Amino acid sequence: MKKVDPPLCLANAFMERELENIDVFEFPEGTRTAADAANAIGCDISDIGKSLVFMTEASRPVLIIMNGADQVDLDKVAALLRLSVRKADATEVREHTGYAIGGVPPFGHAKPVETLIDKKLLAKKTVWLAAGTPKTVFELKTSDLKRVTGIETGVNIAL
Repeated sequence: MKKVDPPLCLANAFMERELENIDVFEFPEGTRTAADAANAIGCDISDIGKSLVFMTEASRPVLIIMNGADQVDLDKVAALLRLSVRKADATEVREHTGYAIGGVPPFGHAKPVETLIDKKLLAKKTVWLAAGTPKTVFELKTSDLKRVTGIETGVNIAL
């Protein structure tokens, strides 16, 4: 593990959101999946906030920040959005967020992306999140995650 600078887009997002004191860490073994990140960091998998991109039937991207121990229930998401949803492919993820799968942070995206956060994740005091690459992460208080996303209440979207 070593401390590194985040990608410029994410560094700018940190500054814009008054998160200048965030440390980004790189793990050579990778943090692409929630399990990989938990193993690298040495935390419980439920302390990982995985950022997953889905597409609605109207071709609208939706970012779901999910507790690393759980899976997204697409039926619950579809009912909440009143649109069918599917997992975005790698091209769509990069087009809408500016990042590769496994490195998508919760904010600082290339384009505006509607965001949902699972309520179990928001019950944590702090969480680890992807920092722009499949090898980098940062820790964030959930109070700061709520503030910067504008989402105060999570939704029940786990299987």
